[in-house]
Amino acid sequence: MSDNPEKYSLNSGKVASATQEWLAKRGVTREAIAELVHFLQKDYFPDLTQEDCMVHVDAVLSKREVQNAVLTGIQLDILAEEGKLLAPLQDMIKHDESLYGCDEILALSIVNVYGSIGFTNFGYIDKMKPGILVKLNSKDDGEIHTFLDDIVGAIAASAASRIAHRKQAEREGVTTPPLD
Repeated sequence: MSDNPEKYSLNSGKVASATQEWLAKRGVTREAIAELVHFLQKDYFPDLTQEDCMVHVDAVLSKREVQNAVLTGIQLDILAEEGKLLAPLQDMIKHDESLYGCDEILALSIVNVYGSIGFTNFGYIDKMKPGILVKLNSKDDGEIHTFLDDIVGAIAASAASRIAHRKQAEREGVTTPPLD
């Protein structure tokens, strides 16, 4: 094994920390995502609390696949803000072109971990755009969130799916929680 400091090293702690840091820099809090989760699940679980939702948001954010999608999407949004993407990609991302679906595809890589209910939750929240998604879609602040709005929706949809699966497991008396 080499002691070469330039050698690539996979450090999960750094990736998780960078994910939290960049979400915060882009104006997205775990609490705002938890509010979206509550929006998705409150009608099915009336006793669901914001704290319950936070637990599931944290669980989703702890997955490396999610962290990778968050960091990739934010980087692409920032590059678009800086005008550093190739034409015509620059304009497609800057204007959140409706026929450009790569932002949704990246978000679906998150949802895919949590089953079909995650897909339906994602479609619903992407259409409704409640809470923080209004801000991320507004384009009033000069920031581009073409990828981030879908990623945040996917995190919320995944956490909502995780709740639904766990509640069903509780009803069935299953002791091994699904979809960790």
